[in-house]
Amino acid sequence: MDSVTQIALGAALGEAVLGKQIGRRGLLWGGVLGLFPDLDILIPFGDAVKNFTYHRGFSHSMFVLTALTPLFVWIALRLHPQTIQYRRRWSALVFLALMTHILLDCLTVYGTQIFWPLPTPPVMWSSIFIIDPLYSLPLIGGVLAALLLRRTSLKGHTVNAICLVISTLYLAWSVGAKLHVNHIVTQSLERKAIAYERFLTVPAPFNTVLWRVLVMVDDGYYEGFYSLLDKTGDIPFTHYPSNGKLLERLEEHWPVQRLQWFTHGFYSVKELDGAIVLSDLRMGLEPDYFFQFKVGEIGNPHPVPTQSARIRADRRLDRLAWVWKRIWDPGVLIP
Repeated sequence: MDSVTQIALGAALGEAVLGKQIGRRGLLWGGVLGLFPDLDILIPFGDAVKNFTYHRGFSHSMFVLTALTPLFVWIALRLHPQTIQYRRRWSALVFLALMTHILLDCLTVYGTQIFWPLPTPPVMWSSIFIIDPLYSLPLIGGVLAALLLRRTSLKGHTVNAICLVISTLYLAWSVGAKLHVNHIVTQSLERKAIAYERFLTVPAPFNTVLWRVLVMVDDGYYEGFYSLLDKTGDIPFTHYPSNGKLLERLEEHWPVQRLQWFTHGFYSVKELDGAIVLSDLRMGLEPDYFFQFKVGEIGNPHPVPTQSARIRADRRLDRLAWVWKRIWDPGVLIP
């Protein structure tokens, strides 16, 4: 999830757990703890694929963050010794702020390595877009209420608690919406007799009404869209090829193996000006994907492995307008 939302969630938890006991410092501590796991983005890991796939790694591990909880509690009590009687509340705040951060990240499609250092693939429930105003705004509103309303009154504390409940219910709604969409997709694929390996449903930007559907098949993948407002469950799919043969002789190349693992197999391979490019199909719309990496070069007679380099895609802002129109009208063509 975006950093602003994570800070707001941590601050809202700080107010809910410690607000009545230590005042606005609970907001501050919650916000800092909510941001802490994402500080790994400041670490240069060495190359493009490492920077991409090591993010949300050790700093998002439930094992690491659980081990760090007593340290953060000790630091808080050293800085605020007058609050030592609230040690249990401090422990609850630290643990909740860190754990809710990584669980919220699991709800996005990027993937979160919450079981690091175990070699399990990143967890990606993909029920909410990385930025969703309907989730973020209640959190921000609750935090602002806690900041602005007089501390002699419990109104700010109450408003913040209500906003936390509303935002949590929205997360539950997103999971329910995804389960419904998955059911529709399964039925549509059966009617079309498409033999698929796996499929993925991802909410379109800034909402949970329109969903992008990605279906992997032997010779490539299908892309389709479904809105909860569509009157039919028949999803139109467009097929796109993927040249997996380009990876022959590159199967042992670390960037290739790492991206295959990290994307859960939702990737495509193509040639671009002599470069062999592997694209993460989970984030973006055809043909523009946010994360594309050069992993090799065309050689004679065999491909040559290279150090990974990120290929920047065009930012098609006109597609945001299409997302809004497609929610209501299944006949709108993607630009």
